[in-house]
Amino acid sequence: MKQLLLLITCLLSLTVSSQSKSKTIHVFVALCDNVNQGIVPVPAKLGNGQDIKGNLYWSALYGVKTHFKNSKDWTLVSSKKDIGNHILERVLFKHKTTNTYLLADAYDGKYIKQTTIDFLEASAGRNPIAITHKEQTLQFGGDAQLVSYIGHDGLMEFNVQGNFKPINDKKRDAIILACISKDYFKPYLKQTKANPLVWTTGLMAPEAYTLKWAIDGWILNETDAQISERAAKAYHQYQKCGLKGAKRLLVSGY
Repeated sequence: MKQLLLLITCLLSLTVSSQSKSKTIHVFVALCDNVNQGIVPVPAKLGNGQDIKGNLYWSALYGVKTHFKNSKDWTLVSSKKDIGNHILERVLFKHKTTNTYLLADAYDGKYIKQTTIDFLEASAGRNPIAITHKEQTLQFGGDAQLVSYIGHDGLMEFNVQGNFKPINDKKRDAIILACISKDYFKPYLKQTKANPLVWTTGLMAPEAYTLKWAIDGWILNETDAQISERAAKAYHQYQKCGLKGAKRLLVSGY
């Protein structure tokens, strides 16, 4: 009996240890929307903010879901549609060689303002989300170590209000891939006290290769400068914009 109890205790200890070592990322995607966002219109299929199929920032070739699904480094664990709160689809990915999980939410493009608020509140440590996978409880929302916003920079057109005061002093990194995100998100991120790991100084295409390359460095615990350089290299590789220009565009810190 003592040996059995000892074995159970060891197994429980290993489970807790495994959970504590997991790293989590939560990506908030505002679907591209020709009608409801102040963007230069894209082809109708790419810019239907109420349809995840073919949307530029979700199911297109370089959309978040498609790009990570096609990646050799990530495995799609689950996909759920119409989960509420204006989220049309939620996908969970696991990194193939580390205990890192990525949760991505596709928001109806009409509700870009709510997407922005939800991202900022998460960057303040609020609205935690717990998801169970293989007897492991994974923490997302405000409990994720890295949060990201992908899409049009709606702050060019509106201001937002929310619970942006940090709930604790835990370090949370933030990646904001949207046009001129450093200027427009800075006042809010200073409130949430999240670390601006990568954001932008000019116009850009917020496609998933930039996010993926930045996350590659984050998983390896690289410095902020190394991670932002990875993002710049990705952007140059896909956009052919020149590496110097990409480095000026994608930066870290205030």
